Amino acid sequence: MDFLADINNAAPEAILAGFGLVGLLIGAIGGDRISGLLRLLSVVALAAAAVVAAIQFGRGEAISAFASEPLAPDGLYKVSLFTLFAKVVTYALAAFALLMSGGFLKTAQMERYEYPLLIVFGSLGAGMMLSANDLMTLYVGIETLSLSSYVLAAFRRDSIKSAEAGLKYFVLGALASGLLLYGSSLVYGFTGGTGYAAIAAAPSSIGLTFGLVFLICGLAFKASAAPFHIWTPDVYEGAPAPVVAFFSTAPKIAAVGVLAHVLFTAFGPHAGSWQQILAIIAALSMLIGAFGALMQNSIKRILAYSSISNVGFALIGVAAGAEQGAAALLVYMALYVVATLGLFGGVLALRRGGRAIDQVSDLNGLVKSKPGIALGLMVLIFSVAGIPPAAGFWGKLQVFTAGISADLLWLVLVGALASVVSLGYYLRLVWAMFMKPAGEPLDKTDMSVGLVVAITSLAMFPVLTIVIQILLDLAMRAAGG
Repeated sequence: MDFLADINNAAPEAILAGFGLVGLLIGAIGGDRISGLLRLLSVVALAAAAVVAAIQFGRGEAISAFASEPLAPDGLYKVSLFTLFAKVVTYALAAFALLMSGGFLKTAQMERYEYPLLIVFGSLGAGMMLSANDLMTLYVGIETLSLSSYVLAAFRRDSIKSAEAGLKYFVLGALASGLLLYGSSLVYGFTGGTGYAAIAAAPSSIGLTFGLVFLICGLAFKASAAPFHIWTPDVYEGAPAPVVAFFSTAPKIAAVGVLAHVLFTAFGPHAGSWQQILAIIAALSMLIGAFGALMQNSIKRILAYSSISNVGFALIGVAAGAEQGAAALLVYMALYVVATLGLFGGVLALRRGGRAIDQVSDLNGLVKSKPGIALGLMVLIFSVAGIPPAAGFWGKLQVFTAGISADLLWLVLVGALASVVSLGYYLRLVWAMFMKPAGEPLDKTDMSVGLVVAITSLAMFPVLTIVIQILLDLAMRAAGG
């Protein structure tokens, strides 16, 4: 009975795990000819997981699961309001990313049954990471997500860039996993346990601090935070566009969320050991991302550096700590990943001669040929840039307010500088769409991709920023739970 209760508490992940295993059997029997059906069923499974997580959030439950004496008396798994909030966003965005990939996969002749299942297993790993209550459970979740991601990055087997992206991601990811495991071993050696509660109860020591530093390095790699960001631009450029849309949304919020969850839960009493480290990582991420994007002409590389910079902004909330910082982190990441999904939807929607656009010059005169998509992309760009009154501005305001409240004024000033610098490349995209003469005609837009762009841009539209208060209230509730 206890096991069934534990499965019920981990219902979103149980749905994904069960569907993933059944999907593998169906795919092995039906082959690639049923890839479209599997993609649709995968979207349904991800949506169901998001709905179940939302129902659990509504109940306001915070429950530990899979407890066993003496190894894990506090449970290997914990369902909290913070993790449920992040999981709802993660699963929902993974479903949207998969939904809008159909047209690209058909055109690029990449429609294979493994693709949607890799997205499902990657999302399962993200959920396991978020709900982990033990460093070993955390590692299993990270590896589940990582192994799926390595294959997805190299999924386009006829592309040298895609193969290079997958190999680079795998090699550097293995290094990050090694750092994470070494840090976990140090933490275990100096605390006598790997459970978050045992770590929090242990006295501070120099050995524990060293272990914490290695853990932060490994988790920062997964979040694309500087100086562990080197893989991000190359992987974003080489991987297929729908894969990058997935990388930049669901795993992103999971990686930042789990970094915050581990630090707040396991290392909360040791905040003095990590707050300044996180502040420095945040500052480096914001500056390297902002200045790095200025020198790029590839849209995907610009968005890669943008993601590095935006992770830095989110880490202000982590460095600030307390409920206000956690709530600001959740609001900022939720708004950022939704807008980013729409931006990559725009990249997927725009094709010329059967080939996806890649350079900024490919956007020239877009308002004349596809005015709806141009307007939607402008709203999304303004939101990611934090330009008022787009929704992203309010997210950035929340993390800045949390930073000031935590006496991190210098970090907020660095963020303000990075925001000003980032206008250089964000407005460059808008200028190309609205002020440059049109180039060669673009192909017809796939309906599902256009729908995602429309929904996400509408969500970021200034008129609808009244929902920011509702989102903030939900985030504050999650941060308190």
